[in-house]
Amino acid sequence: MGAFRWFSLLFVVWLICGSAHAERRVALVIGNSAYKSVPRLTNPVNDATLIGGMFKKAGFDQVDIKLDLNAAEMRRALRDFGGRARETDVAVVYYAGHGIELDGTNYLIPTDATLETDSDVLDETLPLDRALFAVEPAKQLRLVILDACRDNPFAKTMKRTIAARAIGRGLAKVEPTSPNTMIAFAAKAGSTASDGDSRNSPFAAALVERLPTPGLDLRKAFGFVRDDVLKNTGYKQEPYVYGSLGGDDVSLVPAEPAATGPQASPDDAIRRGYELALQAGDRDAWEAFLRAFPNGFYADLAKVQLKKIAAEETRAAAADKARQAEEEKTRLAADRAKKVEQEKAAVAAKAAEDARLGAERAKQIEEAKAAAAEQRRKEAEAAVAKALAEKQAADKAAAEATAKQAGEKQIAANTEQKVAAVVPSSTPPAMSPQETTKLVQSELRRVGCLTSSADGDWSAASQRSLTLFNKYAGTKFDAKLASFDALDAIKAKPGRVCPLVCDHGFRADGDACVKITCRAGYRVNDDNECEKLQDKKPVATRDEAIKRDEQRKRTETAPAKPQASGQMICNGAGCRPVGKGCRIASGYSPGNGSGILIQREVCD
Repeated sequence: MGAFRWFSLLFVVWLICGSAHAERRVALVIGNSAYKSVPRLTNPVNDATLIGGMFKKAGFDQVDIKLDLNAAEMRRALRDFGGRARETDVAVVYYAGHGIELDGTNYLIPTDATLETDSDVLDETLPLDRALFAVEPAKQLRLVILDACRDNPFAKTMKRTIAARAIGRGLAKVEPTSPNTMIAFAAKAGSTASDGDSRNSPFAAALVERLPTPGLDLRKAFGFVRDDVLKNTGYKQEPYVYGSLGGDDVSLVPAEPAATGPQASPDDAIRRGYELALQAGDRDAWEAFLRAFPNGFYADLAKVQLKKIAAEETRAAAADKARQAEEEKTRLAADRAKKVEQEKAAVAAKAAEDARLGAERAKQIEEAKAAAAEQRRKEAEAAVAKALAEKQAADKAAAEATAKQAGEKQIAANTEQKVAAVVPSSTPPAMSPQETTKLVQSELRRVGCLTSSADGDWSAASQRSLTLFNKYAGTKFDAKLASFDALDAIKAKPGRVCPLVCDHGFRADGDACVKITCRAGYRVNDDNECEKLQDKKPVATRDEAIKRDEQRKRTETAPAKPQASGQMICNGAGCRPVGKGCRIASGYSPGNGSGILIQREVCD
């Protein structure tokens, strides 16, 4: 029964410990040399064969060596390898061949790529992230080694769809997001690697020398690789590693187990069981050991280990409880500030979005201007080249006619003069005045100083345009004539020189005038700005004035209405007010011959 328990303990502990040390390791090795559109590389196939053999000798469970793959074959190889990496502890991808960096992203180039334009990179190559995706399922170590920092011939011939697009030298710096992931470059980001003068590159030779060392931590191994490559290339090439690993040593080849001799102790079986339980280090292993060996020195040690585990569990529970309390406290504090922070975040996000949209519009405008300027430059250069070709053809015809005439006359002096006439001169080609004028007018139109067409007539408008160019370019050319010096100075300007002038009611927008549109109730004033319309006061018409005059006349001619006059009348009896509707009338009283003037009240 004791033997059965001992066998059960050994079996359980062997499963626990064996699974921790029997690492499953796989590798994918790709070497591309036979490129179809650029010269063949010498070493990538040799390097891939050498590295693949190193992995096999290091005891990797599976090593796939793929040579000269096109785009479809590279995608298939990475897809299949990603499936195999799901059940592994260590996954390694090694690639030797051409690589390219476009706008900060690294790409691996298959053998069938042509890359005539920068947009072809997205269709004909594989991004480095595809290799990182293939090794990501590995549990302990994810390693990508790139011997692809060579001087790239594709970048020299590639046409750019956007002039400002960046195509770097070598590969760009990367920052892996997955833990326990390392990316090793043959040369530091932004620099190129040497292909070497021997059968293998300096980087591949150093990898084979350093990586298979049993138990050597990868960080130290790549440090030794760096030192070897720097020394062998005269300190011109520096390998570089990106990513990070944890605190434990991580080696590509596990350390060899230390040899142990036989022990003659009578407690040998108990000691081995104790060591196996100690390696497992968990409660189940110690309890299994105590069930098999409940008494003795090692049993007491096992009980101490169980108490240690119980104390650690208690500490972990208390720490977890304290952490939860702290998180709850933080959550409550965050909830109070959450509303304010959300409002601030919303305002900041709106401002950032507005800024992004503004920057995007500005970028589109600048790109359009740059494209238009480049088109104008090409048209001007084509016109100059055409004029020069026509002039050279005319000069050649004239020289041939002159030489023929000189041969017929057989006069040595004349012959020497004719030959001298066809000797190339360092002076500008002798164009006709009309051709020179037309070229100068074309360039003045390009820089925005001439609005009329280039007709070859140096009119007053053309002279004014050259005067404007002198004003805004700071030159002093004679505006009365079109000279080659003025032509060279104008061609040297990459864009508009004279400002764009628009008519009233229009404003400048880039190289065009657009109409100013005001909202309802506003109009364009003399300063080309929108101002509010003033409310109009009512104006009296002629008919209304005639009506007012007639009404006033009728009022003036109408008889007065009876009312108290406010007059006083006096007689012998005293004075009193004149009654309403009455008036004072004067007359002579009867009596003597002359009569007496008296006043009396008359009421009609």
